[in-house]
Amino acid sequence: MVGGLFLCGTALAGCGSSSHHAAPSPSPSASSGDAGGVASGYPSVSTAPGVALTAPGKALQVGETATVAWQPAQHVTGVLGLTVTGLERTSFEQSFKGWELDDATKSNAPYFVTATVRNDGTTDLGGRPVPLYGLAASGALVEASSFATDFKPCQPSVLPTPFPAGASAQVCLVFLIPNGGALDGVSFRPSQAFDPITWSGLVSSLPSPSAAGKSPAGKSPSAKSPGGKSPGAKVSP
Repeated sequence: MVGGLFLCGTALAGCGSSSHHAAPSPSPSASSGDAGGVASGYPSVSTAPGVALTAPGKALQVGETATVAWQPAQHVTGVLGLTVTGLERTSFEQSFKGWELDDATKSNAPYFVTATVRNDGTTDLGGRPVPLYGLAASGALVEASSFATDFKPCQPSVLPTPFPAGASAQVCLVFLIPNGGALDGVSFRPSQAFDPITWSGLVSSLPSPSAAGKSPAGKSPSAKSPGGKSPGAKVSP
């Protein structure tokens, strides 16, 4: 990791992953029976009375909620209510002022996705990244960028700690669409074999600072490191 900003993975296949930021696994931990009324592709999980998991393959509109079983680690399984609330197109000039970006990063098109996440299970999922991916118009699945410091125009991208049963949080994810492409939607796809749940809707333009009366970040913090240099940017090959 170089400098204060780490932008991971424009195309999902080119991204490194960790236990807390993993690409879809090759095969799911499939449930042997119904979990909240839905079987295919989900890990085995207990759901509260009245909580039914959304059928894999469901196509939703922005503003609609999917209830999903999610296994972010081998011995950690939870249930989330995911509501994608907004899709916004931005630019490096508008939202990344003060950041040092290389040419490879600037060849991508930046988008912000806002969502509400609710813990509908019993497992504390605090500190976990939100399991949503960007869908490029080209068909590529794009992983959310991760930052080594606060990125105030669009945060947080991880769930707060703690995040117990019944908790809810507003999140914001940054997606860099390869080759200046367009964001077509958002996907929950925890494994390659899972039939993804998707969201689509109107992609709006992020209001300009003059239209909003101030910049998206309010001001441009973290633009300079303690040493007086702009933090660097790195995109995984």
